[in-house]
Amino acid sequence: RRVLMAEDNGMNRIVGEGLLKKANILCETAVNGREAFEMFTASAPGFYDAILMDIQMPVMDGYQAAEAIRALDRADAKTIPILALTANAFASDIGKAHSAGMNDHVAKPIEVDRLMEALKRWIK
Repeated sequence: RRVLMAEDNGMNRIVGEGLLKKANILCETAVNGREAFEMFTASAPGFYDAILMDIQMPVMDGYQAAEAIRALDRADAKTIPILALTANAFASDIGKAHSAGMNDHVAKPIEVDRLMEALKRWIK
């Protein structure tokens, strides 16, 4: 399995990569939403199994990146699971993530079991 993680905080990227590695999931990282969008766009269809998307990032935030990915004219852009990975955990935040095209919401600080549960639910 391969996941694209968009996260601007270096320590959060290291922790996330470590958690995914322990679960035998390959992880590629982007430091902002624009970079995540460009990495997804440059990848072959089906290359990534899921995207973990931070919300508050410079250049392009997670909502904008998710919307841009969903607007692409390729089949996997409509179906790839995009999971919000954020400290914004109010019901309105979850609703906004869904409205931007995200499939699920995992609150920070990351609870390993919750993250793995969400990935198992969305990665077929």
